[in-house]
Amino acid sequence: MKTGHKLPQITFRTRVRDDSIEGPNPYRWQDVSTDDYFKGKRVILFSLPGAFTPTCSTYQLPGFEENYETFQELGIDEIYCMSVNDSFVMNKWAQAQGIQHVKVIPDGSGEFTRRMGMLVNKDNLGFGMRSWRYAAVVNDGVVEAWFEEPGLCDNHPEDPYGVSSPDNLLDYLRTEAAGAAA
Repeated sequence: MKTGHKLPQITFRTRVRDDSIEGPNPYRWQDVSTDDYFKGKRVILFSLPGAFTPTCSTYQLPGFEENYETFQELGIDEIYCMSVNDSFVMNKWAQAQGIQHVKVIPDGSGEFTRRMGMLVNKDNLGFGMRSWRYAAVVNDGVVEAWFEEPGLCDNHPEDPYGVSSPDNLLDYLRTEAAGAAA
C-alpha cells in the first residue's frame, strides 16, 4: 500500500452491543463495509499482529487511546485499530484495555490485510497468518500518509515497533499542521 491508494472494499463481520438482547451476551452480528468506516472521514488506521499481545497491549493501542483528543485537535475524526482476529477477540481486548475512544475492527479472515499487501505468516510464533504492523492516515478512503514497520516478511524473528507508533503519527500531523499554518 502506498500514499494515494484507495483502501480495498470489503465487508467486516462485527459484533455490536444490542440492549434489546437479554442475557450474558447482548451482541448481534452487523456487517460493516470499508465505506462505513472510512467514507467522508479523516482517520488513523493502525494494524498490529494480535490482540492481547505485549507490544500491542502495552504501547500501541494504549498510546492511541491516551492521545485521542490530541489527534482530534489535529484533524482526525476517528482512530481504528485492526487485527487479523475475530470480532469476539477484538471486543474482549478493547474491553480488557478499557478502551473508550479507539474503535476496533476485526479482520477475522485477513481479507482486508491481504488486499493491503500486509498479510504475513507468523507460524514461527504459533500465530498463523497475521498483519504486519503499520499505521496510516486515511482521508475519505484514500491513504494520505503511510507508516510501515521495516522488514516486512513472513516469520520475521522480531516484531519491529516505532514507525507506526502514536508519537510518530502525532509528529507527522503536527508538522503538517504547522506547514498549513505557514
